[in-house]
Amino acid sequence: MDNYTCITVEQAQEIIDNGAAIADIRDPQSFAAGRIPGSVNLNNDNLHAYISQADLDKPLIVCCYHGISSMSAAQYLNHQGFETVYSLDGGFEAWSLRCTDRIER
Repeated sequence: MDNYTCITVEQAQEIIDNGAAIADIRDPQSFAAGRIPGSVNLNNDNLHAYISQADLDKPLIVCCYHGISSMSAAQYLNHQGFETVYSLDGGFEAWSLRCTDRIER
């Protein structure tokens, strides 16, 4: 059973504006080239530290390249204790097409 919700870019914007955390699971080079403001690049090297320091009650949006890998990561993070987890449909690609003014470099 999936314990996360897939959301659109528009839904993500609203959830982010209300204080959600954002975990970007793309490679460090892609993350450095452009990302959702306030996002954290989450990878195998910092995963356990991130989980141990995170507010598990705070909504978490997981972002990848196209919205596929983020679904598995969102489910995993939910199983690690994050209560409200979302996967961004279309990933950063969709975000960059719809939110050109909301990209941090």
